[in-house]
Amino acid sequence: MKKIAIYGQYLHEDAIATVVEVLEALSGQSCEVFIEQHFYTLLQPHIPSLTQATFSLLDGSYDFLVSIGGDGTILRAVSYVGAIDIPVIGINTGRLGFLATVLKEEVTAAIDMLFANEFMLSKRTLITCTSNHLENHLAPHNFALNEVTVSRMNTTSMIQIETQLDGKLLTSYWADGLIISTPTGSTGYSLSCGGPVIAPQTGVFIITPIAPHNLNARPLVIPDSTVITIKVKGREDSFLASLDNRIASYPDQTVLTLKKAPFTINLVEPNHVNFIDTIRHKLLWGEDKRN
Repeated sequence: MKKIAIYGQYLHEDAIATVVEVLEALSGQSCEVFIEQHFYTLLQPHIPSLTQATFSLLDGSYDFLVSIGGDGTILRAVSYVGAIDIPVIGINTGRLGFLATVLKEEVTAAIDMLFANEFMLSKRTLITCTSNHLENHLAPHNFALNEVTVSRMNTTSMIQIETQLDGKLLTSYWADGLIISTPTGSTGYSLSCGGPVIAPQTGVFIITPIAPHNLNARPLVIPDSTVITIKVKGREDSFLASLDNRIASYPDQTVLTLKKAPFTINLVEPNHVNFIDTIRHKLLWGEDKRN
């Protein structure tokens, strides 16, 4: 018997209907279902018949985590999964959805697919961030699936971001911030700042400055075996560092060290879904009358 975890962040009409459909689909399978405690509390007033058990932490006994929402929900779900190696399947009730690839209309078919083992696992690289500050404000979840970003705080002034690769000085960016992205995150914040689209299985990181004043500063693709060290200097006493959607402030001159995580996240992909089709559809590539 399989053990299934369900996670979500927010409630709207589509999410409630999708949760009901997921639970109905799972009721016809041989499995135990557990709903994340906070999400369960949100759901209970809208689904009075809810009787599933809840969880606040995950362990290796779970077979799958079903994320209901958009890509942001999957990013939060990843902080629950960490290095436990539980495959994550995303049901998209949000907007664009590069990570949450299962459409609302495909819920029942997706659940059947899980139990029939008709899917692929896409192993995604993560990036970790540690600091020389006494308090690592982002611990213990100091890893990101999409990107690590440093940015200015409470000021309109630029910050200086001294960047070293494997101990060798790359440059000092004068910018609003700097994004260090995984291939998975290449279609997120990095893309909106002019970074390249990278296939998920490519072994690289992307360094993308945010509104750089160095006009010749361009996104840089480097091997993901590289250790990246950054020191932020600015007019304010502190700056912001974010790992996906988790954010903290650090004192000026703090040194952050970024490197490839020793574990990966497994995203469940239906057999009919692939990265090329996804970017063509989501980014509207080929939407030209000549095609």
